[in-house]
Amino acid sequence: MSQQHSAAQAPTPRTASAVATATRRRDWWRDAVIYQVYPRSFADSDGDGMGDLEGVRTRLPYLRDLGVDAVWLSPFYASPQADAGYDVADYRAVDPMFGTLLDADALIRDAHELGLRIIVDLVPNHSSDQHEWFKRALAEGPGSPCRDRYHFRPGKGENGELPPNDWESIFGGPAWTRVEDGEWYLHLFAPEQPDFNWEHPAVGDEFRSILRFWLDMGVDGFRIDVAHGLVKAEGLPDLGDHDQLKLLGNDVMPFFDQDGVHEIYRQWRRILDEYSGERIFVAEAWTPTVERTAHYVRPDELHQAFNFQYLSTHWDAGELRGVIDRTLDAMRPVGAPSTWVLSNHDVTRHTTRFANPAGLGTQIRLPGDRELGLKRARAATLLMLALPGSAYVYQGEELGLPDVTDLPDEVRQDPAYFRGAGQDGFRDGCRVPIPWTRTGSSYGFGAGGSWLPQPEGWGELSVEAQTGVPGSTLELYRTALSVRRDQPDLGAGDAVEWLRAPEGVLAFRRGEFVCVANTTGESVTVPVHGRVLLSSGEVTEADGEAKVPGDTTVWWTTG
Repeated sequence: MSQQHSAAQAPTPRTASAVATATRRRDWWRDAVIYQVYPRSFADSDGDGMGDLEGVRTRLPYLRDLGVDAVWLSPFYASPQADAGYDVADYRAVDPMFGTLLDADALIRDAHELGLRIIVDLVPNHSSDQHEWFKRALAEGPGSPCRDRYHFRPGKGENGELPPNDWESIFGGPAWTRVEDGEWYLHLFAPEQPDFNWEHPAVGDEFRSILRFWLDMGVDGFRIDVAHGLVKAEGLPDLGDHDQLKLLGNDVMPFFDQDGVHEIYRQWRRILDEYSGERIFVAEAWTPTVERTAHYVRPDELHQAFNFQYLSTHWDAGELRGVIDRTLDAMRPVGAPSTWVLSNHDVTRHTTRFANPAGLGTQIRLPGDRELGLKRARAATLLMLALPGSAYVYQGEELGLPDVTDLPDEVRQDPAYFRGAGQDGFRDGCRVPIPWTRTGSSYGFGAGGSWLPQPEGWGELSVEAQTGVPGSTLELYRTALSVRRDQPDLGAGDAVEWLRAPEGVLAFRRGEFVCVANTTGESVTVPVHGRVLLSSGEVTEADGEAKVPGDTTVWWTTG
């Protein structure tokens, strides 16, 4: 007899006792599903077209019902917004655009009552050029003690007219800007983001104080922006200085992934361990290999590090298996959980990336085949959530949102776009405010429109349009997170047992759980592995065999 299995079953509701148990459990971060909120694009409570903390607070029940364990908030600090809040003017204040410290306090308290943890962004590599330290450094001139807290240098050339070295900004152009008195300052990102000098003791003192400020507010952890960038190579050598660079290691750039960052994180870890409740650090550490990433999550340093190697992997069985094995092998010796992520606020959404027939790249902007992209994205999500460790979900991916690829130039706000080089410059496409309702001026985002225009038809992808609809992407996520929570063999762990599978198919076992992911565009036949728990597409079973469509992932249990 033939049986068909639909994409999603009804999820188990989270009861009050289940939420309380989840909040108390130890090592929660080892298998947590953490949801990234980009506050300016999540929910607008006051109708000014910009999302805010009160908007996030009102939507916390949605996140609890989705089934996530924690919420990571992108920066909401006081900022001129030259780089969407990653240029911080005051680390202990909330930007009026987002609300007040009282709003932050209310959000944290409400989240805890709902069984959700709150992780906030920390930006220690650089400040805003409107930070009090930097303004004093400019006003006081050469020799000012405040200049020592940043990287000020005289220029090269007969009159100091050339930058101090040949480093380039990640956003394009020189990494140095000259001030009126003739000195230059370093900024690995926008000129409005001068880099701190972490060799100066005042910088370390200040950030240890900032950590305690937010820990005392009740946050459950920090995502560390540019965690690999705080320490620069001694002497700030040119990229062309091959002899000096050889001493630093062939794969290490003089401004990234220097060994000196690890002592900073050991100091921070000692502070975090003073607080109850298992607070955590998460590193945004772009490193050349996953083995280098593992250095950040040794037992006395940080808890997790983003797995950018996995995010950058093509939708290809061989490549995926390779990065999965390398990740698990690298994390196992240091006892840290692997992390898995498909999208965030800095890369093209994976629904759009995978719309390319070859499934290539992290910055593909063309709309491509959206049906194909969504099909692959759904399959990739189930694969990710089946792997051992912790997973990250970027707001709107549970709705299957694509990147908005046709934003007019005049509405774009990504600073990299205006610098015309360096980073892709099209990050606005993944930051368009998400839709909550089918209709309305901003599809339920807020009463006053949205800071980036939402495309026509956005409402059909909204929470309202997908809630309760069998097979919708939202219900797939809700069910997957419910199943993941209820299955003892899912979540934490450090290994998978690979099973024999057709070419282009990944199959692995974890206890009584089996995951099969078909990355090809054609149907394949595989053995039935028990009872289907969930699938991203229609699966047909007959005579002990299952027909799995192309670009589809299936979960089974043998128990």
